[in-house]
Amino acid sequence: MLFTKMHGLGNDYIYVNCFREHVEDPPQLARAVSDRHTGIGADGLILIEPSQRADVRMRIFNADGSEAEMCGNGIRCVAKYTYEHKLCEAGGPFPVPGQQSFPASLDIETGNGVLRIGLAVDQKDKVEKVCVNMGQPVLTPKDIPVNLPGDEVIEEPIDIDETELIMTCVSMGNPHAVFFHDEASQIDLTRIGPLIENHKVFPNRTNVHFVQIDLPDEFTMRTWERGSGITMACGTGACACCVAAVITGRQQRLCTAHLPGGDLDLHWCEVDNCVYMTGPAAEVFEGNWAS
Repeated sequence: MLFTKMHGLGNDYIYVNCFREHVEDPPQLARAVSDRHTGIGADGLILIEPSQRADVRMRIFNADGSEAEMCGNGIRCVAKYTYEHKLCEAGGPFPVPGQQSFPASLDIETGNGVLRIGLAVDQKDKVEKVCVNMGQPVLTPKDIPVNLPGDEVIEEPIDIDETELIMTCVSMGNPHAVFFHDEASQIDLTRIGPLIENHKVFPNRTNVHFVQIDLPDEFTMRTWERGSGITMACGTGACACCVAAVITGRQQRLCTAHLPGGDLDLHWCEVDNCVYMTGPAAEVFEGNWAS
């Protein structure tokens, strides 16, 4: 089976072009290829498949084999792969409200519906930067989902290991719990991440983020991803953190997220209520999986 390893800000996945390859058991393959000692090493597996609704379809499997609805860093890599490997013809310009227009576009089907992607391409026809319309954030508890009463989960207490933490919950096609902290680097993510991920209030588990506000338009975040553990970056998580910071009065709508793997530019647009995420995508190497 031919594969390509790619990453967005260090959030690395193994990508399989299912226009030419067949994957019989994606959860098992995800667990095998993701292992950083006996496999290729990755945060998970992403399949690029034909779609009846869009240019291509992406399916995401975490390192533990569970299937995720969306991956912000992953979708940028899918867009780069699709364009550069000529899986389809790119569409016309992709305007971003209040920002630059991207000259080419794609539609990608995900577990969160069809998302529109803008591409910045260099003189060698290589994708330099990708902008994703991540859609509108979901704040209703039953739709995130989180088993708490009310219309929103904004700065609500949760007991973790006999300690009360204050969280804000957002879905960007997958669930996120956001915690603001003065020193995000001091959080023991290895210990506290899985406790929050698997807390009883999250029926589908959750992604966990600790956020430090640096400036009115900048924040630093650290992530424990559902099914993968600590990762270098989380695109949907960065969008969720932006939304959480805005609705709690900590941040401007147009901002930059600093992640361990690099920076993402974010814009929660007032015009259409959508979150726009812009960042890089990189191809690392190709190979043949023999197992």
